[in-house]
Amino acid sequence: MTLPMYDYPELAEATDAWASAIAHAAGYELKLSRLEDYAGAWERTDLQFSQTCGYPLTHGLRGRLSLVGTPHYGVPGCEGFCYSSVVFARQSRALPDYRGTIAAVNTVDSMSGMLALKSFFVEWACDGMFFQDTRLSGGHLRSLLALQSGEADVCAIDAVCLAYVRRFRPGLLDGLVELGVTPRVPGLPYVTRAPQVERWQRAVEMAVADPALASVRESLMITGFTRTTESDYEVIPLLEAAVEARGGIRLDGLS
Repeated sequence: MTLPMYDYPELAEATDAWASAIAHAAGYELKLSRLEDYAGAWERTDLQFSQTCGYPLTHGLRGRLSLVGTPHYGVPGCEGFCYSSVVFARQSRALPDYRGTIAAVNTVDSMSGMLALKSFFVEWACDGMFFQDTRLSGGHLRSLLALQSGEADVCAIDAVCLAYVRRFRPGLLDGLVELGVTPRVPGLPYVTRAPQVERWQRAVEMAVADPALASVRESLMITGFTRTTESDYEVIPLLEAAVEARGGIRLDGLS
């Protein structure tokens, strides 16, 4: 059992409690695993429960994970099971004038940090050219640090991650400017490789409704849960197709 996507040290206790409650409601006594290769867990055939990103769900992991559903987060930029990204920069200028700058991207298969960034700037790209170069940061927090250090000029940050940053590490936003918000898409889903998908769905619903977990949900900013379907997530490849139809944006330097 893993929950790697928002597992910040400041939230470790709440994340452990949330995972334990869900597992217990599903009839299991599972301990949350924190793996350095968190994406490798999604490849394991014995994966019981995890949270991934919508982009890998609809691309590299398509057909290999079963969708449990999507939590709701009560933060700006989220509505129901959908979320958006906020685009940040080191300097304020007209959006077309970011042509020739350096972008920081958290991972090559990130909806919130890669595809969202492309969709935000594609209107001003020419034959796929917009950014001079790209820095692969390895995480949203590192993308913000890359901007602060001058290593990069722009990045896109997941709205949920941003809410945690504002609460726990507001200094990461010092000196940065918000350029805008990207379109909402389905948020980070809970997934499993186990056949008992409905058992996990009921377990999450029980955890969301449990009064004893109110403080845990408040810490994690979780306000609800929807049994989303694969068709809900088709908006992500459709968004990518729309970006490519406009010529796309190359992110040189990523591998």
